[in-house]
Amino acid sequence: MAKHVVILGAQWGDEGKGKVVDYFASECDYVVRFQGGHNAGHTLVIGDQVIKLSLLPSGIMHSNIICLLGGGMVVSPAALEKEMKMVQELGVSLEHRLIISDQAALILPIHIALDEAREQKRGSNQIGTTKRGIGPSYEDVVARRAVKVQALKDPAVFRAQVEALMDYHQFVLTNYYQQKPLDVEAMIDEQLQKAEHFLPYVGDVQQELVQAHQQDMHILYEGAQGSLLDIDHGTYPFVTSSNTTASAVSSGTGLGPGYIDSVMGIVKAYNTRVGAGPFVTELFDETGEHLAKVGAEIGTVTGRGRRCGWLDLIALKRAIIVNGLTHLIITKLDVLDELPEIKVCTAYELDGEEIDYMPYDVRDLERVKPIYQTLPGWQESTKGVKEFKELPLLAQQYCNFISETVHVPIAMLSTGPERSESIVIDHPFKC
Repeated sequence: MAKHVVILGAQWGDEGKGKVVDYFASECDYVVRFQGGHNAGHTLVIGDQVIKLSLLPSGIMHSNIICLLGGGMVVSPAALEKEMKMVQELGVSLEHRLIISDQAALILPIHIALDEAREQKRGSNQIGTTKRGIGPSYEDVVARRAVKVQALKDPAVFRAQVEALMDYHQFVLTNYYQQKPLDVEAMIDEQLQKAEHFLPYVGDVQQELVQAHQQDMHILYEGAQGSLLDIDHGTYPFVTSSNTTASAVSSGTGLGPGYIDSVMGIVKAYNTRVGAGPFVTELFDETGEHLAKVGAEIGTVTGRGRRCGWLDLIALKRAIIVNGLTHLIITKLDVLDELPEIKVCTAYELDGEEIDYMPYDVRDLERVKPIYQTLPGWQESTKGVKEFKELPLLAQQYCNFISETVHVPIAMLSTGPERSESIVIDHPFKC
């Protein structure tokens, strides 16, 4: 039985992490976000309620769970205030249940303005960011000029740091991007006002986790985005601005990798991607349209339609390697129910040579061709099935094919958006 379990996306995000984390959270004491910001959206379907979260961990909907926002995150005071109020209006109490790291960096309006200006300047070469200031905020962290949550504790300190930051960023915004300058004083006042709502929840996440570990608590670390969007190991430069892989748990919380017991990677039964960037198995035909329609492939945060394609096991292998995945969780199996045949990419062809790895050079990745293995579709409903043996035989064979090809066992299958529409094979928090 594991104590520290990481659950993260093994594709380009949007794999259904919200539901999975929400499901396993019922057996946890803590759920922790460790990287990213409000550019990551998790949708929960609980009865008749559809709840969309972008900063708060999915475990927030369980009244007995303590939720932590780690120091590896970038936090927008406006977005955090809005989301906290949203769940409170749903009757969710946050008292003694939410701790926000004082080490997390802030996303300020200037970061959003820079994000938007950059994408506009790139024109047809846009990366496809969410334009929420994530990248510019992380840049400030690396450049050692970030304004962190801890600065909000003292308005004078916050004001001085923001004024110094704006002296630099305003010059870039107005002179290089030819945009109008922001009102610094109004921005400072607004951020201090927003912060009043969450300052009582600011604390030391590392120490909270150390104490939880000493008490043998169950801790679930909830990833955002997906492994193939990792700033170092994704399809650079078409990536997010943080490390989305398991190594970020340590840097984003302050607990070393030796604490982690299990790393579970979530993968859709097919592939999707939002925004620009290479996508080897992308479909531009009726099958791609079918996956998008049946799978309701619309981004939680962006509202953009997701690009759809066949499952890519070569890309999945990279996610397995960089994360050290111990288990797979397959979601949206039911989306494939009506297809007469299903293709799975098991190798690439690059310049006439067959390869079994994903090139890091995006120029090579854009040139590779998928090599498929075709499997028969089951053309029966799997929606809501709760036992593996009750799945159609061909659906079982499809899942087994994935697991056996990449040599990682399956811990869970999702057969619908509801919390209850799940097949649990190996529960990480139970013997």
